Parts: sequence; structure tokens; C-alpha cells
Amino acid sequence: MSQPLRVLQIVPSISLVYGGPSQMVRGFSQALAAAGAAVTIATTDSNGDVDEAPLDVPLETPVAEDNYTVIYFRCSPFRRYKFSMGLLRWLWHHAHDYDIVHIHALFSPVSSFAAAVLRQRGVPYLLRPLGTLDPADLTKKKQIKRLYAALLEGPNLAGAAAIHFTSAQEAKISERFGAKTPALVLPLGVSPLPSPQTPIDVHDRFSIPRDRPIILFMSRLDPKKGIELLLFALETLHQEGLPFHLLMCGANPQEREYEQSIRERFEQSAVRSQTTLTGFVSGDLKASILQAADLFVLPSYYENFGIAVAEAMLVGLPVVISDQVHIWQTIDQSESGWVCTCDATSLAQQLRAALKDADERQQRGHNAQRCAKEQYSWQAIAAQAIAAYQTMLGSRETR
Repeated sequence: MSQPLRVLQIVPSISLVYGGPSQMVRGFSQALAAAGAAVTIATTDSNGDVDEAPLDVPLETPVAEDNYTVIYFRCSPFRRYKFSMGLLRWLWHHAHDYDIVHIHALFSPVSSFAAAVLRQRGVPYLLRPLGTLDPADLTKKKQIKRLYAALLEGPNLAGAAAIHFTSAQEAKISERFGAKTPALVLPLGVSPLPSPQTPIDVHDRFSIPRDRPIILFMSRLDPKKGIELLLFALETLHQEGLPFHLLMCGANPQEREYEQSIRERFEQSAVRSQTTLTGFVSGDLKASILQAADLFVLPSYYENFGIAVAEAMLVGLPVVISDQVHIWQTIDQSESGWVCTCDATSLAQQLRAALKDADERQQRGHNAQRCAKEQYSWQAIAAQAIAAYQTMLGSRETR
């Protein structure tokens, strides 16, 4: 019997406060393990960058979770940047315990230095940029990122076995800093949320009239998410007399000032009585909100995949997204929702169409659920990933 493929995944944090990327690594690891791989995650105990306590987990000790193993390391120094000298020291000594390493995040010090360690140790690795190679994202802190790329990420990209993009559009537009590294286009998967152990009546919980459709925004509160566009669009619909209630679920543990500014904007707006900001949600409350909502919205300026969109689709929610969420073509072709441009007028137009036709919302919700099951199955994605790993390892051996 052949030895299982030994896969190490490195990610700055798997705390759920960081949203989709953390959830993705957990689901991906479980699926790889179910497909026969021996999977380990190396990560930090980071649980928010400012005011949250670290995760209450054993450190530098293997922890069994859903047929894979997690090893947590103290986030220190530079807590804000989820850095860990302990993780890097461990990787230097244990890199050769693994056949291939999948690194999640660029321009994150622990990921960047991990890739540099693997280059020196001669262990093959993949890089998943999480949208950080999008030209729009690279404009933020442009000079610092250019220097960072010259020193670390450029060589890391050039030395990788592949760059893991989650959509063809992300692969097409991403900056490579001159690297000729092959692209691996592999979407993210979604796992069904467990049914609430204690069902929550969302209308009662948040005092939402039952005759109003619930529009759900469930994502990190970040400038790139198009939240200002959403506010302008909803104010337009409010002036037209369209009934709705917005549930905005999310936080930003890295930029609390921006999170507070969004709360203030909505509190001062014309739609304040039709809006509830819940903060970060999880567990039974999250599942209950997804079940109660009528429409999901994410008008991002750029989004390499949009795991929250796929998660909403899986429970049968139709979606309204911008054409900068890189799975928009799948949404459009499967008629799983409505697609707008990054413009408040366009967003208002698509929201208006969705809110005015309950039957069409229901049909597109059915389409969305079928599409998510077919396109974003972890079982299929894990099989593709293992085949890609084996191809990369085979190519390496024949050099």
C-alpha cells in the first residue's frame, strides 16, 4: 500500500473572525483528508489584531480535527500581522516531513517567510494570493508592496510550483512580478452549515417586520466590499417606497475605525430604521440568518472568489453581486442572481428587480443552490487538488 500524500497547509490564522479564507482552509483540509491525503495545518493563535484574546488552543502540539491535524504557534511578535517566529523555526526543521506545501496569503509576513524557508529547503510549494495580486488591491500601500515584492514575493512567486487562483478572471488580471510560474485555477468549496441546534426567530430577534424582504450582507466590513455603494442604492430604493430590511453581518478585527465609521454612516442615513448591524455572527445565529434571508448582496470593488456568496447560494439564496466578484460569470450563466457594475445606480437597478419579484427570487434561489452543489463541491475540488499536487511532484522528479 502506497504512503498517503503528505500535505502541509500554512495560513496566518484559521480563526473564524477572519472570515472566508480561514473557513476555506478548514473545509479544504477535511476534503483532502477524506480523499486519502495526510493533511496538517500550521497556523498561529491569532484571533483578531487589536482587542481580542488569542485562541485558547494548545501551542506547538498536534491537535486532531476532522481527520486532519492542526499545529498552532504563538502569534509573536507583530500580533497585528499574524507573525510567528515559532512557526518558522518549526518549518525549518520539519519541511521535509511533507511532500508538498500549500501556502495561503501573500504579503503576510509569516506566509512570505515560510515560502522563503521552503525555497531554501527545496520543498515544493503553491501560493494562493487571496486576491492580493489584483491590480486594485496592489494600489493600497503601493510603494511598500513594490519593495516587499522585490525582496520576498517576487522570488517566492518565481520559486513556487504553481500559483493557486480561485477563478479564471483572477488568474487573468493578477500581477505576477515577472514570474512565469504556472497557474492552477481551482475554485473554493463550501460546506453545508449544520442546522441550528436552537432555532432563532430572526424577525423577532432583530425586530424585523415579517412583510419586508430581508437583504443580507454577510462579509468582513472592508472598504473593498462596496458598502458605500450599497448604502446609496438602498437610500434610492427607500425614496421609491420599496419595502426591505438590511441585515449587515460582519466586523473588521483589523480596522475597527472603519467598522465604526460604517455603523455611524448607517445610523445617520435615511435607511437607519430599515437596517440592523449585527457584528460578527456564527453558529446557530448565522445559520438562522441565512435561512431567514430573502436576498444576498455583495457589491465588491474586487473579490477573487467570494466564499460568502457561494455559502449563501448553497442554502438557496439568490445573490446580487458586482462584476468584480470573480465568480460573476457563473452567477450570470446559471441565473443564480443579478449582476451589477460597481455603481450605485446599477446596484439599485438590480436590487429593485430582485425586490419587486418574489417568484423570480425563489427561482433564482433554486438555481443558486443547484449551481453551488455542482460547482463548489469540496469532494470534487479536493480530487482536482490532489491530481494537481501529484502532477507537480511528478514534473519535479523528471527534471
